Amino acid sequence: MEKTPINASQLRMLFKKRKTYCQLSDDQLIHLYKDRASTSIIGELYKRYAHLVMGVSMKYLKNKFDAEDITMVVFEKLPQRIAVNDITYFKSWLYMVAKNECLMLLRKKGNITVELTQELASTDSFDEKQTEEVQFELLDVAIGQLNIEQRECIKLFYIERKSYQEVSSLLNLDIKKVKSAIQNGKRNLKINLEKRNEFKSII
Repeated sequence: MEKTPINASQLRMLFKKRKTYCQLSDDQLIHLYKDRASTSIIGELYKRYAHLVMGVSMKYLKNKFDAEDITMVVFEKLPQRIAVNDITYFKSWLYMVAKNECLMLLRKKGNITVELTQELASTDSFDEKQTEEVQFELLDVAIGQLNIEQRECIKLFYIERKSYQEVSSLLNLDIKKVKSAIQNGKRNLKINLEKRNEFKSII
């Protein structure tokens, strides 16, 4: 049986819906989904945060194929989780959900203890007090996506508070290269985080 083609009016309505979803905040999308379960809303959340879940998964699993699988699992479970949980800080909550899925997989493979998994298993009751911790973990994920030279220079200079000279000695790099790597790394990090709305300003 041939499918009935979508007419111009239906196309305009579909475009309008997608445009509307793009303009809504995470909180508005979550509330809307609770009232009107729609795969388009989940699709918009996937568009916004698939990179985040993938980054978290790579951080913990160190394996692209496992990370891709966990990313799909997280978003497959997302409709049910949204329906039954009171979510205040979606991005932070999603981070913890993804982290927990990774830990559960590592536990299944025998790579972490049962106690650690149980301690971190209650991610659905995400607390505001965890927001700062999650932001730093998000930053750590983003730093990990820089090239090796920029990543190491940024970590040593900003996180470990090393001087230019110390960074130069530790990495066996010319000071000019160190300064360039820090400047470029900081710029790339700022662009990526602001693009994803994870931080308005960093470092």
